[in-house]
Amino acid sequence: MVTEIKLGLCNPPEPIYLYVKNAELGGESYLWYNYDIERDKTIPVSQRALTGYLSELRLTTKEFKGKDNLKLDIVVSADELYVVRTGVETNFAKSFLLAASLVQDFSKPLIIVANAGDENTVFCNLYDAASKSRIEREWNKNADWVTIIRDIQFRLARISHKQ
Repeated sequence: MVTEIKLGLCNPPEPIYLYVKNAELGGESYLWYNYDIERDKTIPVSQRALTGYLSELRLTTKEFKGKDNLKLDIVVSADELYVVRTGVETNFAKSFLLAASLVQDFSKPLIIVANAGDENTVFCNLYDAASKSRIEREWNKNADWVTIIRDIQFRLARISHKQ
């Protein structure tokens, strides 16, 4: 993937973190957000979809309220580098993993969509960006998540070695 370098003012070349949450702020609903650590402020993101190339899938441990929490980082190369961070046990992570497990060619762009479920639940739909067709796999709460993550990571590693 060759990208044109834009000259002029810009943001630092650091990833933009998107966090998954079904919430409301000022009467507006949102399903993901940025978090400004310096100002301790949640910044809702109104768009529900992110289009780009899945470049990495990693597990990250973050401390929250004195406990270690395992997070799934979905790294997407687009106009910027994005990291969608969600709990590995969430419906969003599991619905993403089930759909992504069907993708054989990660050199093509995907559309990751956040969809609201009941109460505070968020699910993920995955689409082929070129055809706009949804990539669906039947829900399986007993899926072997470790194997699914490893398989996706293996296919992503094959793509990065070809570039």
